[in-house]
Amino acid sequence: MTKVAFIGAGSWGTATASLVARKNEFDTVLWARRAELAETINLYHENPQYLPDLELPETLLATSDLEEALAGAEVIVMGVPSHGFRGVLKEVAEIAGPKPRYVSLTKGLEVDTRKRMSEVLAEEVDGITDSSIAILTGPNLAKEIVRGFPAATTVACRDLETAGFLQDVFHAPTFRCYTNSDVVGCEIGGAFKNIIAIAAGMADGLGYGDNTKATVMTRGLAEMARLSVLFGAQPLTFLGLAGVGDLIATCASPQSRNHHVGIELGKGLKIDEIIGSMNMVAEGVKTCKPILELGRERDCYMPITENVVKICHEGATVEDVVMDLLGREIRSEFEGVEEFLKLAPGPEGV
Repeated sequence: MTKVAFIGAGSWGTATASLVARKNEFDTVLWARRAELAETINLYHENPQYLPDLELPETLLATSDLEEALAGAEVIVMGVPSHGFRGVLKEVAEIAGPKPRYVSLTKGLEVDTRKRMSEVLAEEVDGITDSSIAILTGPNLAKEIVRGFPAATTVACRDLETAGFLQDVFHAPTFRCYTNSDVVGCEIGGAFKNIIAIAAGMADGLGYGDNTKATVMTRGLAEMARLSVLFGAQPLTFLGLAGVGDLIATCASPQSRNHHVGIELGKGLKIDEIIGSMNMVAEGVKTCKPILELGRERDCYMPITENVVKICHEGATVEDVVMDLLGREIRSEFEGVEEFLKLAPGPEGV
């Protein structure tokens, strides 16, 4: 039986591990840094800190022993936030090496290096190749997945044989898994949508209507596409689950941490107060700055991202941001992306 090791027992790591464990087709192990959390999952089949009041399958084994979790694993799923990803991966790679297939669940960039998690994997796992690096992303709110609500996701790998293998691992009756070869687009889309969710949340916190939110989401999607294609992404990716799909879920759901941050900002709270009150990471707060830096390097126009950075990192007020966005020069709707929106073949599986 194929062993799948999930590294990180936060909400999404636990949810995906639960999904795979329920299929009874794989030996599924979840690594938690804290021994007491692993014990709680094993004894009571719940993760009260991150997924309260939700039952986990009895077939899901948790452990705080990293060597035990990784022993014999053919697939390693990294469910660690971007700021801790490299540190944990170094420990994992030392034990497991390049032989397993690695899957990242992380939707963010490493702040200091501005690297995507696939790039971190390539750096830290000596001898790994593109065919063993994959990304799982899409409109996947953890609580809904554990409850078995119908949903879909994308597994992206440059090697479509690996993508197909991982599709079989994650696909379930209520969780449709599609393949994609556009790793860059899927990763940037997953990171970028959190920034737009903060902006959409601010609109909600200010009491604005659906027109405002739709405008923020649509113009945010344009920013996402403008930046991503400059790094080799396929335009059609952003019409799929990793783009507009994830954007809708993250901007609309009260379960979204990034949307929650935006709402509280719109109500007038300071970013430090909001983050201090949360027990989970809102990736958009950290990721907005390196995303903007990447955009500036490529001379990419990203006004929404720029203003989210001003609020989260430079002390600007929500009122200042609204006035800045509304006062900007009006442009052609597709300026900067027209050359990429031709009828060219897109990534397989979109």
